Amino acid sequence: MMAAPMTALLRARLAGACSGVRRWRHTEQARKETHFGFQTVSEEEKGERVYQVFENVARKYDLMNDSMSLGVHRLWKDWLIQYMNPTPGTKLLDVAGGTGDIAFRFVNYIRAQKEKMIRHKLKYQQNLSWSEISRAYQQEEQGSLGGSRAVICDINKEMLKVGKQKSLTLGYSEGLSWVAGNAEELPFDDDKFDVYTIAFGIRNVTHIDQALQEAYRVLKPGGRFLCLEFSQVNNPLLARAYDLYSFQVIPVLGEIIAGDWKSYQYLVESIRRFPPQVKHFCNTSQQFGLL
Repeated sequence: MMAAPMTALLRARLAGACSGVRRWRHTEQARKETHFGFQTVSEEEKGERVYQVFENVARKYDLMNDSMSLGVHRLWKDWLIQYMNPTPGTKLLDVAGGTGDIAFRFVNYIRAQKEKMIRHKLKYQQNLSWSEISRAYQQEEQGSLGGSRAVICDINKEMLKVGKQKSLTLGYSEGLSWVAGNAEELPFDDDKFDVYTIAFGIRNVTHIDQALQEAYRVLKPGGRFLCLEFSQVNNPLLARAYDLYSFQVIPVLGEIIAGDWKSYQYLVESIRRFPPQVKHFCNTSQQFGLL
């Protein structure tokens, strides 16, 4: 007769113990400190504040990128895709991919590769009629990405929302998936992707080592990790000019264009805080076999 009450008591104590462990972990996370720009905050607070920054700037994110970099960010991203040189069939994971800039370029590149393949194929097929040529193009266009796929993963749902709308506006209906996920705990199986990219996002991650470990986990053997990020300007004169522009102009642009000074002040500070970590970042990347 005592078995049922005893079982209930044990369950209650176990539930209490588990709750206590969760509270302890939550407290430990809150105690650990990291940086948010030039401020020192708890790890938990950094995650929340970074999320809020990108939620605030999502609608004007692309416009601000053009304004802050005078359009140069487009060249950097073009270079990244050229360096990647993906082929039809490539599976790409773009983390912190937000509004889809890398993924759209990836799709364009694959389409161009397929177009070259069609032209090369038709070049050696003589005496084809226009209808036969047209039919050949139509057949190839049905699978214009050749099995390639880009998964855009971002922790911020507002950024993904803007990216999805942008893809519809620009006519990217094939080969894209949008997934809400944390770089430190990716919602994907092991050995799934050929290429992992993260452009201007790694400095916003609280635990960079965990993000790198996750990148290694989801990449196929022989897969590639490509990171695009800001670093230090070594020339003293250029460094002074860069600092002046970063701290005196970019936050003002943020206020004028996006109505948000603080978010762009953080972004400038986060760039300035990241360079001292570059050596550590490269060393950590090597530990996980990513360099």
